Amino acid sequence: MKSDYITPAGFEKLREELDQLWKVERPKITQSVSEAAAQGDRSENAEYIYGKKRLREIDARVRFLTKRLDDLTVVESAPDELDRVYFGAWVTLEDEAGEQVCYRIVGPDESDAARGRISMDSPVGRSLLRREVGDEVTVNRPRGARTYTILEIDYRDPPGKSSRRR
Repeated sequence: MKSDYITPAGFEKLREELDQLWKVERPKITQSVSEAAAQGDRSENAEYIYGKKRLREIDARVRFLTKRLDDLTVVESAPDELDRVYFGAWVTLEDEAGEQVCYRIVGPDESDAARGRISMDSPVGRSLLRREVGDEVTVNRPRGARTYTILEIDYRDPPGKSSRRR
């Protein structure tokens, strides 16, 4: 079961993708399919076949995004308890080797571990929720368990922090 929470930036990104698909890509592909169909035999017309396939892909994604955007809850403010990890928090962790990493807890629709955004539904995200600075968290991962200590919790979104990894 996926969580239905999303940040305002994540919601806007999905809405921009929907607009791009519906207003730019779909009309362009529809036009190329129409032109390819006018050339005659459609059974061996690669442009026509590829275009129709791409239209099906676009339509499926448009349907998904339209429904998903209706189901999402945009979380625009920090929680009342700023000393605990909740949705939207930037959490700085340190592992047993002293390596530090900073993650933002986000919804599954905007998770991107390479950019430091982890889903609240992921093993790491679930184990961090409701924890506080100083807590030790053991995460069971496919490559084995790993223990982290929470060093910092921050709900501000300063410039450049979204890609910060220490």
